Amino acid sequence: MYFGEHLMLDGYGGVPERLNDRALVLFCLNELPVRLDMKKLSEPEVYWAKGNDGKDPGGWSGFVVIQESHISIHTFPGRKFVSVDVYTCKNGMDRVFIEDFFREQFLLTDAEIQFVKRGTRYPEKNSL
Repeated sequence: MYFGEHLMLDGYGGVPERLNDRALVLFCLNELPVRLDMKKLSEPEVYWAKGNDGKDPGGWSGFVVIQESHISIHTFPGRKFVSVDVYTCKNGMDRVFIEDFFREQFLLTDAEIQFVKRGTRYPEKNSL
């Protein structure tokens, strides 16, 4: 038994215009929970994050809190890169679907996936 699953996607070769599209980031944060049968607890928030050094040229950062945990997206149009976290207490996450979803939205040419089972020693009973 474990608490949840955390998928981290790093996407490469995305189309800069798509990575620089606030409305597209917002769409992803609204649409992915629906497609994964998750319940949003808040409306997504998306902010422009100005570059802060040579490594970070700036981009859009957004997140949505879901009953099952959260989804976050950070785009870097100048580097054709996106960093995504999908964290949920549900088990059985469809990793292929999530990768395909982001490849399609940002027209990625490559992606790396990291997948972690969270809370591998999660208590089976409440202590209170």
